[in-house]
Amino acid sequence: MPVSVVAVTVVGVMTWSCAEDAVEVDSDDIGGRVTSEAGPEAGVWVIAETTDLPTRFIRTVVTGNEGLYVLPDLPQATYEVFVRGYGLVDSPRVTASPGEQLDLAAIVAPDEASAAEVYPAAWWLSMLELPQGERSQQELGSAVTGCMNCHQVGNLATRTIPETVMAGVTNHLEAWDQRVGMGPMAGGMSAMYNRLGEQRRMFADWTERIASGEVPVQKPPRPTGIERNVVVTLWDWGTETDGRTDNAASDVRDATVNANGLVYGVVQPSDILAVLDPVAHRATNITIPSDAPAILTNTRTSPYYGDEPIWARQSDPRSVAMDGDGRVWLTGRTRSAEEQPEFCTDNSNPFAEYFPLAQGSRQAFMYDPQSEEFREIDTCFSADHNQLGEDERFYYGFRDGVGWIDTEIWDESGDSETAQGWCPTILDTNGDGVISTGWTEPGESVDPTRDHRIAYGCYSPAYNQADGSVWCSDNGPDDNTLMRLELGDNPPESCRAEVYMPPPSIQDPSPYGSGGLHITGDGIVWQDWRGSGHFAMFDRSACTVTNGPEAVGQSCPEGWSFHRMEKPTYQNAEFPINSDESYLTQVDHHNVLGLGIDVPLYGVVNTDSLEVFVPDQGEFITLRVPYPLGFFSRSSNGRIDDPTSGWKGKGLWSSYSNYAAWHLEGGPGTHQKVVKFQLRPDPLAK
Repeated sequence: MPVSVVAVTVVGVMTWSCAEDAVEVDSDDIGGRVTSEAGPEAGVWVIAETTDLPTRFIRTVVTGNEGLYVLPDLPQATYEVFVRGYGLVDSPRVTASPGEQLDLAAIVAPDEASAAEVYPAAWWLSMLELPQGERSQQELGSAVTGCMNCHQVGNLATRTIPETVMAGVTNHLEAWDQRVGMGPMAGGMSAMYNRLGEQRRMFADWTERIASGEVPVQKPPRPTGIERNVVVTLWDWGTETDGRTDNAASDVRDATVNANGLVYGVVQPSDILAVLDPVAHRATNITIPSDAPAILTNTRTSPYYGDEPIWARQSDPRSVAMDGDGRVWLTGRTRSAEEQPEFCTDNSNPFAEYFPLAQGSRQAFMYDPQSEEFREIDTCFSADHNQLGEDERFYYGFRDGVGWIDTEIWDESGDSETAQGWCPTILDTNGDGVISTGWTEPGESVDPTRDHRIAYGCYSPAYNQADGSVWCSDNGPDDNTLMRLELGDNPPESCRAEVYMPPPSIQDPSPYGSGGLHITGDGIVWQDWRGSGHFAMFDRSACTVTNGPEAVGQSCPEGWSFHRMEKPTYQNAEFPINSDESYLTQVDHHNVLGLGIDVPLYGVVNTDSLEVFVPDQGEFITLRVPYPLGFFSRSSNGRIDDPTSGWKGKGLWSSYSNYAAWHLEGGPGTHQKVVKFQLRPDPLAK
């Protein structure tokens, strides 16, 4: 289509986009060239943001080799467009509308400090020096990783100290002693911090050096290759005091479910189901009803919100998923933990007779978008992360095993007792192929004539569609186990567990601090290691020993393979300790990214990114969210809206999922975001 000449004023300089050298754009695109005093700027981001739509909308693309860019398929609105990139400072925002050619002047950072302002948190945290003392460097690194379970460390909110805190102290150590005892999670933060004793001074030393002008030595790389084809779209949702917004856009088993439909997110501190209409660009909130007693009604003063009980709540929702009918399943509190139903411990229930559960802290809800009604499922086990299997069961991990809700039975009966089941994790250590009562308990020696139960926290469950088994990964700082549970044809008696650990030959570093896992269609397990930074593949078909007295962890070294990408590390660490944390693993079953069916990926807390591993190429591809700083993904899922329109008709949906929205770039008042990743054929595809 013909393109007219457009004049744009940038930093007092008139920049002209002429038809003969302009990037071709459609009526719903903005495109042009990014240059600086150094010439064309490749691998930098062009960001378009608007508040003209019902909710804030942001679209980000990456420039190609000649600094060219196209922001495709923008909703009709007036946008503020600017450039962000490593080695640059943000360019002034320029007003533009779809259909315009827009050349942009990038600004080379005048110094390292200015450039570092847009580095993700991990690069700032890499400056922290792990001191000698009672705890090893690995233990100290794991302690900081514990902080990252909830929020980034190294972002502006943590590497600087609020003036309200500094006003009442004389040095940074006193400030840290005070700041960790503030806000709704003060109890947990201060307990972790104080356990470090004198070594806690490392935080004060770190922020003092930053306050004096020290900047990171390690620097993040610009996007290269396929990474320049990434299109990131964000929408505001929820409220400004939200945290932990896991999301569901489709059924993980069938990405065509809910095409072009609403996206749902559970917001743990706010008792809401956040809802986004990505077609109308509208965000709404639905209160999750609960009779559970309120928690966090009286928390310590926050430096941001004073004495307002911003996280007082009842339902306390955690994970969310969608079934094949587009219904939304979430975990949350329907009652107090002490109000456990009798059938959870009564011998009349076969699961309770086999392994009684005296207390369950979180149950389940089902929300039907058609009726706009919630239904409660009172589970005996404490429900957290979930996985929906091809057998129409939602699987949940808990401290001593795996539980499930059979959705077909629930739909037929509406009865919580008959629709659920659970199994402890018991190893077939006597090798007879079955689990017999009278097993040895955790902490007892393995008896080769008896089976053995392990105390295993199933934080991240995954269903293996190849054989119907359920696998689990824990999330402790020293955990290094992978557990498989076969339900058999008559659970709980037929349930049988297996456990696998990495071989000790993997060193520098050895794997520790396991995280999430997911499984490909042919049964290959992918597991991220939030402590050591590994990404592991496990192939059970390679194992020759899966049960018996030797099958207590080290029976299948041949099943493992490990990968580890280059990331920022603590600068004085004696071996590589990453200054970040991975979270949950997903598998792109439906090729929504265009990198292949069953490509695995995982979210990274401290680098504003998802990491995709392409096994055929043996390389990682980073999907970075450069703005606003603070992207922290716990989960993601693919959706296909239009299978006939190539990359435009599909995407990977995720969300900002930290516990403190006020830590995001922009500070208090900033909302969490829904994030959609798309991968186009080249940086100028439109």
